[in-house]
Amino acid sequence: MKRKNKLIIYIVLLLFALIPMFVYAYSNRVILGGKNIGIEVKSKGVLVVGFYEVLNESPGKDAGLIKGDIITTINGKKVDETKDITSFNTKSLNITYIRNNVTHNTVLNTIKDSDGIYKTGLYVKDSIIGIGTLTFIDPETNKFGALGHSISSSDTGKIFDISTGTIFKTSVTGINRSERNSPGEKNATYDYYTKYGTISKNVKSGIFGEYTGSYEEKYIDINEKEDIHTGDAYIYTVIKGNEPEKFKIDIISVNDTQNGKDILYEVVDEKLLKISNGIVQGMSGSPIIQDDKLIGAVNYVIVDDPHKGYGILISNMLKEI
Repeated sequence: MKRKNKLIIYIVLLLFALIPMFVYAYSNRVILGGKNIGIEVKSKGVLVVGFYEVLNESPGKDAGLIKGDIITTINGKKVDETKDITSFNTKSLNITYIRNNVTHNTVLNTIKDSDGIYKTGLYVKDSIIGIGTLTFIDPETNKFGALGHSISSSDTGKIFDISTGTIFKTSVTGINRSERNSPGEKNATYDYYTKYGTISKNVKSGIFGEYTGSYEEKYIDINEKEDIHTGDAYIYTVIKGNEPEKFKIDIISVNDTQNGKDILYEVVDEKLLKISNGIVQGMSGSPIIQDDKLIGAVNYVIVDDPHKGYGILISNMLKEI
């Protein structure tokens, strides 16, 4: 078994020697994040998230639509918001939709209910709102990165295909503690009018865009994977208001997994354990610092042991800006 593993490693190394490698250019020094942010993203078109029956029929399903389809036009008119769907009070709808990046067309025959309104049998959404944590700002470009993972629709489990988005001011008012198999969460008030930036990209390594707000110039150097080690480190996150604090963690292992679960760690800070019992929702994007350098961002909690979590390597986030 060991010989077989070594052979695989030799083959991989040989392939890397033969195939040209991509070189990513990004800053080796950034503005440290840690601030709590509100996040709102708008979909491209309207996302189908479910179905309901009208007089024992399901017109949406009968039209061949499934959860995750993105409706872009109805009867030749562009659809941007959920209210656009209800504006078509007609028997037949010619629908253009996107599924797996391929455009399709179908006809949905609506059903008139007892109130005389034509129903589609579709549940749809056009936006997602939540909170997370800013990871960094590149001072050279004013580009930011946050979350450390994609925004996905809870209804479909797929990455939310965005057209536009914003990040804005929030203030943490309290924390619901994590328990075994039940992740906690930050509670916050939203200030939609104090915008920090615009979101242009929602990908598996986080959300990215242009930072337009003011910021304190807390510069921090980047540490690449080969310089990251097990042992002492810190996460930088907000537990009250909007001032980030440092909390001690113990890094258990480091790997470039390509799925975002690069850094496995355990929270050992007594203050944070007392308040949150570990990692909670809303901490995603919190910077991970080791040897006074930025090495990654919090992105997942291990639900059956909330003292532990995963982080993404900062190099894998910086590739996207």
